[in-house]
Amino acid sequence: MLSFFSKYKLFGLVMLALSGIIIYLFYTALTPKKTLPIYQPAMVNSELVDSTLQYVKKYHSIANFSLTNQNGETITQENYKNKIYIADFFFTTCPTICPIMTKNMGVIQSKIVKDTDVLLLSHSVTPDIDSVAQLKKYALEKGVIDTKWNLVTGSKKEIYDLARKSYLAVKTDGDGGPFDMIHTENFILVDKEKRIRGFYDGTKTEDIEKLVSDLKILKKTYIE
Repeated sequence: MLSFFSKYKLFGLVMLALSGIIIYLFYTALTPKKTLPIYQPAMVNSELVDSTLQYVKKYHSIANFSLTNQNGETITQENYKNKIYIADFFFTTCPTICPIMTKNMGVIQSKIVKDTDVLLLSHSVTPDIDSVAQLKKYALEKGVIDTKWNLVTGSKKEIYDLARKSYLAVKTDGDGGPFDMIHTENFILVDKEKRIRGFYDGTKTEDIEKLVSDLKILKKTYIE
């Protein structure tokens, strides 16, 4: 009896291993891959979307732009070509949510510092105050790494249009000004095709963790 079991021991182990592999392959095939939505203006709170786009349901992407960063360099979509990036809106003199948002963007920076596929982009909503010199001072204070994170300023109209028509991220303030805006706490995840793949509360730790997790999911779609 012992010799019988000894004789077929190797065969049994091989069959057991093969069974495990087959079960794993079936499980993998039947388990849906995690994917991120592609956000369209019609999917977002209408308060954050320009009236001309509120009913758009497909083909939305971030428009081309030309802004100036903390080093006085011109930053365009070419700087973000074939990159995933995380965008937000802030201003350097903001006393409320901006310091928290900047701190959390810094946390993300630390996690992507060696990742050549991912960059950060923060837009000032008070470009009349946030000059290049002011942005540079802020960048140095907050530990911004120039190769990973651009703080940008430019014409208020261009930033307003980007915020309302591209990133779907700010509200008008209702005081009658043509380009006045109240920025939200949103961090916006943008893929390599310039499409919005997620919105996150930049003041909440759990949302930052979700963003980092979603970033990994998004990166996998470019590998598989």
